[in-house]
Parts: sequence; structure tokens; C-alpha cells
Amino acid sequence: MATDVQVEETRRLHRVRRTILEMLRDRGYLVLPTKTDLELPLEEFAHKFDAAGRARESLTMLRQHRVDRSNQIYVFFPKEEKVGVKPIREYCMRLETENVLRAIIVVQTGLTPIAKQAVAELQPRFHLELFQEAELLVNITKHQLVPRHEVLTAEQKKTLLRRYQLKETQLPRILQSDPVARYFGVTRGQVIKITRSSETAGRYVTYRLVV
Repeated sequence: MATDVQVEETRRLHRVRRTILEMLRDRGYLVLPTKTDLELPLEEFAHKFDAAGRARESLTMLRQHRVDRSNQIYVFFPKEEKVGVKPIREYCMRLETENVLRAIIVVQTGLTPIAKQAVAELQPRFHLELFQEAELLVNITKHQLVPRHEVLTAEQKKTLLRRYQLKETQLPRILQSDPVARYFGVTRGQVIKITRSSETAGRYVTYRLVV
């Protein structure tokens, strides 16, 4: 019989998994609105998780982009509370073997100093994103105080700059480390369209350059 701690862990990981899937969907990756993906009930998740011996590794997923099928991303759930360099290198070997360049690593608390250094060294080759479980318990883009964010394509960015006769450096900026920017996995040079509600105009649109 599962203990209260195990039940809470299962509930937490169920929420984290759902947020990850919503994040991938909002980035354009293939996610099904079914009971195998977004609508997987807690009871079924708990059964699968328990069947895997409560192993976080069983939550690993690989997804393809809806438009560019060569664009794939892995999501890893290390079992270690504080992740060392060994699993980081193992993940990158897997990425190398399968020719996948992007990965999200969901950690319980963080990385060891050596693991952080390894991630920094591997970044030129792979795009590695780190999220703590606590950051994924709630989808921040659904909060009522967070306006709608949309990442422009390269062509949409060109059209925007041409229409307003701007250089990209003239746009207001948003840090790549901003929580919403991290949610969308944007890189420097991309532009985010932000739509806010306005009592006078109905809506107010701004554009921000990721730096």
C-alpha cells in the first residue's frame, strides 16, 4: 500500500508531466488531447508509474514538431535528487546517437557544480533546458495576470520589422531567463508578441526581442 509520501509524489509528477506536455504543445510539438497524453487521469498515471517501480526514468518522452519532423525534443526525469555529471553525459550520448539536438531535463532540486559545468560545455552542441519540478506544478501561462504570449516565426519577425521600419535592436526586450520565455524555449534574437487586455482599446499588443 502506498504511503502518504508516495501518493503525494505521484500527484506532483502527474501535474509536472501535464505541464510539460502543455509546454511542448505550445511550442509546436505533437501532443495528443487524449487519455494517453494531456488527459491521462491520475489513477492511470499512478498505475503506470507504480508498474515501473516508481522510476522517474519511465516518464522520459521524445516528441516531434508538428511542422518540422526533423525537430525533435527529449524530456528526461533523472532519478537523483541532485543530478550529477554522469546522467547528463548519458543523456547527451543518447541525443548524439539519435540525432536529437534539444532536451528538457526535469530535476528534483538541481545539479551538482560539476554537472552545471558539463551542461555549459555541452550547450554549443545541444540545446539543454533545466527545470525544477516545483516550477512545473502550475502552467504559468494560464495565470490570469499573465497576458497571451506568441513566438513569431522568422518570416513574421521580418514582416514586423519591415512594416514598422524598425531594426530589431529598437524593439523592447525580454530576457531569455524570463519565466514565460523559458516556457516557450525561445532563443536570443526571436521576437515574442504579447497581447494584453485594455479597458479602452480592447487589447494592447507589444513585441519584445529575446536577449
